[in-house]
Amino acid sequence: MEFSAQQIADFLGGVVQGDPSVKVHNFSKIEEGTSGTLSFLSNPKYCQYLYDSQSSIIIINKDFQLERETQGTLIRVDDAYKSFAVLLSLVEQSKPKKTGISPLAHISSTAVIGENAYIAPFVYIGDGVIIGNNVMLYAHASIDDNTQLGENVTLFSGVKIYNDCVIGSNCIFHSGVVIGSDGFGFAPTEDGSYQKIPQLGNVIIEDDVEIGANTTVDRATMGSTIIHKGVKLDNLIQIAHNVEVGMNTVMAAQSGIAGSSKVGKQCVVGGQVAINGHIQIADGTMLGGQTGVANSIKEPKQIYQGSPAIPISNYRRSSIAFKNLPDLHKIIKELQKQIKDLETRINSIS
Repeated sequence: MEFSAQQIADFLGGVVQGDPSVKVHNFSKIEEGTSGTLSFLSNPKYCQYLYDSQSSIIIINKDFQLERETQGTLIRVDDAYKSFAVLLSLVEQSKPKKTGISPLAHISSTAVIGENAYIAPFVYIGDGVIIGNNVMLYAHASIDDNTQLGENVTLFSGVKIYNDCVIGSNCIFHSGVVIGSDGFGFAPTEDGSYQKIPQLGNVIIEDDVEIGANTTVDRATMGSTIIHKGVKLDNLIQIAHNVEVGMNTVMAAQSGIAGSSKVGKQCVVGGQVAINGHIQIADGTMLGGQTGVANSIKEPKQIYQGSPAIPISNYRRSSIAFKNLPDLHKIIKELQKQIKDLETRINSIS
């Protein structure tokens, strides 16, 4: 399907700058734009590509100041990134959806399956499972006994959900996600070995949560590990037992939260961040990549970085000092030499 610049602008509430009749049929990155494609610019690092891009239409922010003329037609909107995401979502929603239940799937006779489900070959659905409407379960997804899934849930290939977990509506779990595996609970014994502590709780994941590939969320020892509404977890993240992640918090890849910690609402956690167990992170906290959080953060909406975590302003000053350590070391050595020379001269005089 083709759409004109004017049609797109009308849909987004934007303003056309250029030819309103030019049409596009596909998307492209601004630096790889070709005729007939739509791109966007929101990151200042890519401004250089705006003027030479071959994209027919480029979405930019209304307040963006041009340095010179562009080749393509521009659509000015309040938020270029958000507007582009809306268009991508529309394309995704327009794709045909798979439906039907494969005879090669194993579905317990006690399971309840909602309407319009897609269940691929080799899916496993255990006893007492309840699945809502419009759920899509791809090959080798496994849902163990007494688990509940809300409506419009998508489990891609190889997702494993253990028993007694509760998943809300509009959730997306990518391949390799494991929900409800045992928490890391072992008690040391007198002979130096470790006694396993049974993990009797579950995992509760609320609505509108998306979880990236190969991320794991452990079941609670007692009670529930809770992922609240709107949380977005990247690939390769570890959420330990009895953790609670607040509403609309986002976490980048390779981060981990140790047991029984509570992360507040609308936090932003960078990649490879480590959060210690049994601590609390205040609402709106931002943690830069590779930050190590050893203690609770009580003041909301603060930015931390480093290991151990310190306020971002202190971290930046510390980084400058660290970068200059070789020069500072030379200065100290020179001062030590000068002091020693002075002492020698003083001693010779006396």
